Amino acid sequence: MRSLWLMLCLGLLAFSQVRAQDENLDDLDLGDIAEFDENDEEFLRLLEEKSKNQDVERENELASKLAEVQHNLLNPVVEVDPCETMHCGAGRICQLNEDKPECICIPDCPKELEIRRHVCTNKNETWSSDCAVYQQRCWCDIKDPGCLHPDNAHLHIDYYGACHEPRTCDGEDMKDFPRRMRDWLFNVMRDLAERDELTEHYMQMELEAETNYSRRWSNAAVWKWCDLDGDTDRSVSRHELFPIRAPLVTLEHCIAPFLESCDSNNDHRITLIEWGACLELDADDLKERCDDVQKAVPHLLG
Repeated sequence: MRSLWLMLCLGLLAFSQVRAQDENLDDLDLGDIAEFDENDEEFLRLLEEKSKNQDVERENELASKLAEVQHNLLNPVVEVDPCETMHCGAGRICQLNEDKPECICIPDCPKELEIRRHVCTNKNETWSSDCAVYQQRCWCDIKDPGCLHPDNAHLHIDYYGACHEPRTCDGEDMKDFPRRMRDWLFNVMRDLAERDELTEHYMQMELEAETNYSRRWSNAAVWKWCDLDGDTDRSVSRHELFPIRAPLVTLEHCIAPFLESCDSNNDHRITLIEWGACLELDADDLKERCDDVQKAVPHLLG
């Protein structure tokens, strides 16, 4: 019986490789194990207590590791590409420079062999693609050697397709154009409202225009101006006028000279006051109420 107890004790001691925390167990001398008689039960009790302590420690360690894994799963460390939140205008792409995002000109544009991809600029020049036009604008803006002419910094697309002989906008057509433009803007705003494709803010403006005739044209003018102001700098560039100009230029031959006339100070940007004056609206009726128009479902003709 004594040898059985001895083998059990030795096996338990060999199995344990962690330093005993219990001082009583540390003081045991294996050479004296043969002398144990009445103290055998106390010795086994100490071994059992040590084993329980080790089990608790292992369980706590496993629980701690499990909690860490669960935390990492629920709160993963996501490396965000800085370029994902960097907005670059047309003709530019984001590139990291020493881990900092910066906008650079598009280095290469795909070669477009399809004539349908050609575009006509405000200089009545046919370019191979819209990318080529935007790239040229960027190069001229930063004075890159690829710039063909300094004026190309303000180059923009008039319409898609090769250039054709423009029709002349005579005096009477030009004189009546602001009225046609006002009506067109209101009708488009109303159509989008009927399709529930305006933000709540502009839905309210459209409803006001329906019930208050004096707000009909001014509300539509403010809505479209806000819609065109893509970079929300409270002015519309000639480039940002493209969504209006491109689809209408073949239908309304006065659209190009009309939009050019809106830039009264020739700074290549159109303020809300200039926009209203162009549409022959009273400046007092134009109240800037631009909300986050980018949240609207569509971007008209854009």
